[in-house]
Amino acid sequence: MNYIKESLLQLFGAEPKKPAKEDIRPAAQEIHFYKKANPVSPEFIAELHAAGHGNKWRNRRWLTLLFVNLLFVLSYQLDIQLLEGALTASRFAGFHMADLNSALQVMLAFKEVVLNLIIGTTTVLIMWILLGGRAFCSWVCPYHLLAEWAEAIHLWLVNKKIIENKTFHRGLRTVLYVIFALLAIVTGYTVFETISPTGILSRALIYGPSFALIWVGVLLLFEIFVSRRAWCRYVCPIGITYGIVGTVSPLRVTYTPNDCAHEGDCRKVCLVPHVLDMTIKGRARDVRVAAGADCTRCGLCVDLCPTDSLRFEFKMPGGK
Repeated sequence: MNYIKESLLQLFGAEPKKPAKEDIRPAAQEIHFYKKANPVSPEFIAELHAAGHGNKWRNRRWLTLLFVNLLFVLSYQLDIQLLEGALTASRFAGFHMADLNSALQVMLAFKEVVLNLIIGTTTVLIMWILLGGRAFCSWVCPYHLLAEWAEAIHLWLVNKKIIENKTFHRGLRTVLYVIFALLAIVTGYTVFETISPTGILSRALIYGPSFALIWVGVLLLFEIFVSRRAWCRYVCPIGITYGIVGTVSPLRVTYTPNDCAHEGDCRKVCLVPHVLDMTIKGRARDVRVAAGADCTRCGLCVDLCPTDSLRFEFKMPGGK
């Protein structure tokens, strides 16, 4: 229960807290004491960096994301009726599927529970409980891929000292989550769906471009020149919706501190670095710790970790 509580607090914007000594398991304390007495040498860290790393999980993720979105396109263009609709609402081989956040917005706007939405959301809910909640963001959402590429440009500009990255409080996303829900109730219109780059891009790929793509371009320019991954970090309620689902998901990124060199590169590449707070020296509460529900299961940290201290595991929350 502590895992779920802390995951939800971080998901809604709270900062991770350094654990009290009594909250750290004895086995983990032994590891921390040993590392404090035997710090990792800079030479060893340099060797780890020199060895390089692969992009196995990133490549798998990109291929999956492209495949899913291309399947929508081909199903429509070739009229094979395999995957109909778009990411917001679809039907796969006859099974109704509805994006959880989109379905919530629709039900709030129309103030009624639609049977097809219940069927569709149940299917999707079960699927993303198994696959990791916010894995939807990194493995399916087309905007995530564009934002990831925009992030690379942003970081290059920052490293060249051409721009400075601007950050905002992560709690802003929670405030906007509530605002979008209230707007749906008051206006009877799914306001968020109008500006959601996920839906805009999905429909543009399948049915052809529209003027709404200008808005997507504005978002990407903002992320390139102003704030790194601003939409996903500070605005998009989809991340919160699927993050809540992710609290009970058995598919997690787990951390084992025993071999970790604590060089911090995993947190530098992470979209949501607060979920990797346990990788800071002395922060791990146990010999195996799961990343929080805000984790997108993108695999960047798993690819990057030179000691395999971060890995994917399929186990129930709270299990060792």
